[in-house]
Amino acid sequence: MTQAQIESAVRNFVADKFMFGQGADKLSADTSFLESGLIDSTGVLELVMFIEDNYRVKVSDDEMLPENLDSIRAIAAFVTRKLASRSAA
Repeated sequence: MTQAQIESAVRNFVADKFMFGQGADKLSADTSFLESGLIDSTGVLELVMFIEDNYRVKVSDDEMLPENLDSIRAIAAFVTRKLASRSAA
């Protein structure tokens, strides 16, 4: 799975779940979910569940950081790293 495919899936999830299907095309890959007010702390937990369910990776408490989960691009990079480390194991 490529980072672009992950970005697309995350963009669709965020648009459906938090934007009610509106404006996904205007959502930049680097838009901060928290700074823009798009996702709150409860939403972060929903994102984590989406990541764990769809990519079969575990997001530990110490990985729940803005640099991993605060934008489409950050999530895609995080998931890509998790998948790569799982493959290497």
